[in-house]
Amino acid sequence: MRWVCLLFPRLALEGALRRRPDPEAPFALIDGPVQRQCIRAANRAARERGVRPGQALGFAEALCNAPLFKAPDAAPLSKAPNSAPDRGSRSGSSQRLETAPFDAESVERWRRRLATWAYGFSAQVSLHYPHALVFEVASSLDLLGPWPRLEARLRGELGELGFSHRLVIAPNPAAARVLVNVHDGLAVDENGLESALATLRLDRAGLASIDSDRDILQTLNRSGFQRLGELFALPRSALARRFGGGLMRHLGELRGEWPLALDYHRPTPRFSRTFEFDQPVHAIAGLAFPLKRLLQELSVFLVGQDAGVERFRLQFGLEGGSVQHVGIGLLAVQRDPDTLLELARAHLERVRLEGPVLSLTLFAPRLSDYAPTRRELLEGPARQAQAWAALHQRLVARLGESALRPLVEHREHRPEMAVLNGAGPRARDASAGPSRPGWLVPAPQRCDGDVVQLLAGPERIESGWWDGGDIRRDYYLAQWVDGRHAWVWCEPGRQGWYLHGWFG
Repeated sequence: MRWVCLLFPRLALEGALRRRPDPEAPFALIDGPVQRQCIRAANRAARERGVRPGQALGFAEALCNAPLFKAPDAAPLSKAPNSAPDRGSRSGSSQRLETAPFDAESVERWRRRLATWAYGFSAQVSLHYPHALVFEVASSLDLLGPWPRLEARLRGELGELGFSHRLVIAPNPAAARVLVNVHDGLAVDENGLESALATLRLDRAGLASIDSDRDILQTLNRSGFQRLGELFALPRSALARRFGGGLMRHLGELRGEWPLALDYHRPTPRFSRTFEFDQPVHAIAGLAFPLKRLLQELSVFLVGQDAGVERFRLQFGLEGGSVQHVGIGLLAVQRDPDTLLELARAHLERVRLEGPVLSLTLFAPRLSDYAPTRRELLEGPARQAQAWAALHQRLVARLGESALRPLVEHREHRPEMAVLNGAGPRARDASAGPSRPGWLVPAPQRCDGDVVQLLAGPERIESGWWDGGDIRRDYYLAQWVDGRHAWVWCEPGRQGWYLHGWFG
């Protein structure tokens, strides 16, 4: 077996930044009692202004409110004295430090969402270790490719989601978890496992959590032990007598000799996420950022479930406690976040808010089986079909299902009565018959002299005697004077051509 461990050292901060309209603005998580709140974590913009974990909140706010000035010799000489400063310049400017309380429950929610994402790579995903995920991938390598390719895919998707991480693959989850503390990108097999573990310092080997009643790590340090390799070299019976079975079990788990019982994550079959606004939103345009974030999370969830959606629902929590619902239906099963965002925004263009929005919730109560688009070696017709399907979906999203109706062929020989309005965008032809033009003229027009050549025909159509609309015509596929293909007819035994339609 081969186990991957993903460690997320800044999960609380990065999870909070995903909910902010401007992640590049100075931001920090705070912790502690109200009277003595201090910085728990800070983003790059705040750290550039001197904000550090452990600082008092008031001191950190003073650092961010202080103006930043460039050195005198740093100003460009080519600029006129009265010219406007660069738009991106931060000289002489100050930005208020935005803060949010550290929320341990939010961290666990993000871990579960990332576990749902990892479920797309393995059916054995565990949240056993804090701040980390472990999942088995040996059974997936045949499907997903060799480890370097899978590693690149894992890192790429986590980068798109905005989560920094450390990653290690090892023969068992316990070894992967301790190795990720000091390595990033390490891939070790059974033959190299013990040598990789032997170099670990004891304070990085997970010994602190073995026995809550005894500080085994401190006792080992006082005894002169510094690295795991020193413990591996000692007789096991002596270690067991001195430190008890807890240490021996931990060392056995690291070596893969003692099986580790893990609880595996099972994602829920439904999706529901809520984004709460700091201030009321009065326009649909203000919902674009949170909607994009929620649809990215939906896409991650669907990939983990190997599923898609045909319909989802948006719920707007309005001022005063009322709720506004918007249902979004799709013509095909989708899970690509960009496609879902495009279609959702097209639907929302037709929506008028009933009041200021305080929260946005996305529901996907029912999942559908997802089949990736089949790709052909020669993609000409297939690509055209995909382009038409995408255009069809966009038109329905922008105009509504009731505004877009197909033409459905009816079982009627007379051409002008053989096409009816469809019941909706999913309607299909009721019958298959001879080739018919896509464009019929409102009434047949005399066209003597415009027909250059007859290409096919005749096709005799004689019908309508029972309702007073009796016709008797011979139809031909003809070439027009300008090269177009026309559908023309003449009455049997009579002279004169009539134009009835055009072929595309």
